[in-house]
This record gives sequence, C-alpha cells and structure tokens, in this order.
Amino acid sequence: MAKNTAAARLPRSKGTDMATVYEAKDCARKVKYLVLPERNRRIVEEFMTILDRKEEFEQHGVPIPNKVVMYGPPGTGKTLTAFHVAASLGLPLIVVRLDSLIHSHLGETGSNIRKIFDFARAVPCVLFLDEFDAVARTRESGDEVKEMARAVNTLLQCLDEFGDGSIFMAATNLETELDPAIWRRFDTRMTYELPDEADRRRYIRLLIGEFACASGAEAEACRLLGGCSFADIEQIVLKAKRKAIIERNPLGGSHIRLSFEEYAPVPMAALT
Repeated sequence: MAKNTAAARLPRSKGTDMATVYEAKDCARKVKYLVLPERNRRIVEEFMTILDRKEEFEQHGVPIPNKVVMYGPPGTGKTLTAFHVAASLGLPLIVVRLDSLIHSHLGETGSNIRKIFDFARAVPCVLFLDEFDAVARTRESGDEVKEMARAVNTLLQCLDEFGDGSIFMAATNLETELDPAIWRRFDTRMTYELPDEADRRRYIRLLIGEFACASGAEAEACRLLGGCSFADIEQIVLKAKRKAIIERNPLGGSHIRLSFEEYAPVPMAALT
C-alpha cells in the first residue's frame, strides 16, 4: 500500500498501527467478484443515494445514516461490502486490527477504541471493524465483566459522538452476543446468508469469466457447491482452474469435483 495521509496519521498501540488503510482504488480491485443478494443490494443502493443527496435530507431534518452492522455466517460477503462502500464513495477503508485494539491492561482497550474513532472523525473514511462481537459483547456475558463493560461503554459513547463525516461499518458472525444498547446505535442493518442457487450460479459465472469451460462444468459446480459460502466457492473454483491450466484443458466437472474433495469445506453447522 502506498504511503498516504490517512496511513501516516493512524493511531498506534504499543508501537503498532491499529488499522490497515486501503485506498479507494485498492478497494475497487477487491470487489471485482462481489455478489450481493437482492435485499442487501437494495439497502446499499439506497444508502449510497442518501449519502449522495446529503444536503437534501438535511434540509428536511432527516438524519443521515452512517452506521452499518452486518451479520451472518463467515464468507458471505460482509467484508467485501465494506470494500464496496469505500470504493463507491471514493473514501479510504480503515480496517481495524483487533490484535492491536484489544489489550489485557486495565482501560487500554477502551482507550484504543477512543483513539480509532477520534481518527475516523478527523479523517473522512469508512471505518470497518470485523469480529465486532469481540468489543461489543453484551455486558451480561460474565467474562471479564468489568473491563469489557468499560470498553462497551466507551464504544457506545464513540458511536454517539461519531458525527457524519465518516461511515462506520461493523461485521459479526455472532449477532446474539452483541450488547442490546449497541444494536440501537445502528441505523442500517444487513443480514447475510449462504448464497441461494441463483446467487451461487452468478458468482460461479463471475469466477469462471472468459476461462475455457467444458459443457456442463458450470452446472456441476452449481450443484456440488450448494451450501458453501462465497469464500469457499471462490477457493474451490480457483483450485479447479489451476488444475485445468496444469492439464492445459478446459475447466471440466472433474476439476470441480476433485477440488471440492481436496478443499473439503467445513459445513456451516459445524461453525455455529
């Protein structure tokens, strides 16, 4: 990543940057194969429309939404949506590093949360926090109650003071673990699920692209990869394309089947 103003000003914790900066052009490259389910596509398009007509909404006294929480199984497109929003708005994406944010010393986690939010208030950006439940866990969870409760209280204050110069996006696979007060701070909520047949087929077609493909290979991939996440589908199709290249043959159903067996995706039920 090239040096830039945002990266130069990133807050640090114990000598380590608390986030990674992706410029808008870098974000655009990462979302080449993004497939959003229809409901989420509508939500994102409306979100963009409101931000584009910000002054009009302000004239009517209608608050501008700028806090998005995304929840659902891993590998279903939550992180890519954050990249998509940043690319569409032409803003840098600030991906928070949990290993730098969370600290064992008393009060350090809350202090780090304050630092990263102060940064996002000062530098227009899309601030993205994955595995959000790690810092927004319900204060009734019973584990490290006092310290985590302080961190959640700081997070609530930061969300209330966030302003409208930047966008905050959070993602979690464990939405039931979030503190109820945290939920109320978000004006936009997006649910993610495993791709249905139509979205699975669209995604496989994007991944195959102009690659030479034998008759029936796409249908075989769509059938075999039912129940897989977008992330698993990508890895299996790319593995199959590598096999086809090695053989110097068109992508075939046998490449898909062998790649599926080798990759052995973990059923989502085992992850919950």
